[in-house]
Amino acid sequence: MSNSSDAAAPDNTTGDRANAVSRPWWLGLAVIALGCVCLYGASGLPQGARYAAVGPGFFVSVAGGGLVVLGLILLVQIARGERFEPQDAEDAASNAKADPKALAYALAASCVPIFTIARLGLPITAMISFTLVARAFGSRQPLLDIVYGAALGIVAWLLFTELGLQLGKFLPVAGV
Repeated sequence: MSNSSDAAAPDNTTGDRANAVSRPWWLGLAVIALGCVCLYGASGLPQGARYAAVGPGFFVSVAGGGLVVLGLILLVQIARGERFEPQDAEDAASNAKADPKALAYALAASCVPIFTIARLGLPITAMISFTLVARAFGSRQPLLDIVYGAALGIVAWLLFTELGLQLGKFLPVAGV
């Protein structure tokens, strides 16, 4: 007489194949590829500097190595069958669609420095970017955001200048 649990055991070969196809292997491979791109780019940068123990290539190498390690960890998690499902965050629903306005504000904030930092300087550029990002996150107090952004930009410019890093004039538009 056979055990009823043995007779009821389904054939999982097709289920395993479907599960393997639905695993996001591409994600782990993409993270590793990004890490390799960083490592390749870092190979052309100096790893050390005259006045500092580390050069610009060191940090890019660390970031690239970290991405490769994280990609490998992700591949191990995928191989183990971990599921990657959206989770509810604080007051946001995991199935909610992205807000196109917020995305546009964030994109504009990331593009502003490309076009304004040489002409307007770091403090004004930081002020504009901060205000746009705050708006993307739902802030409805633009004057306060402008003040915070200006304060952060001024402090950043002063700290970089104190470290000996030249970021240009404080306010190129005003000639300062």
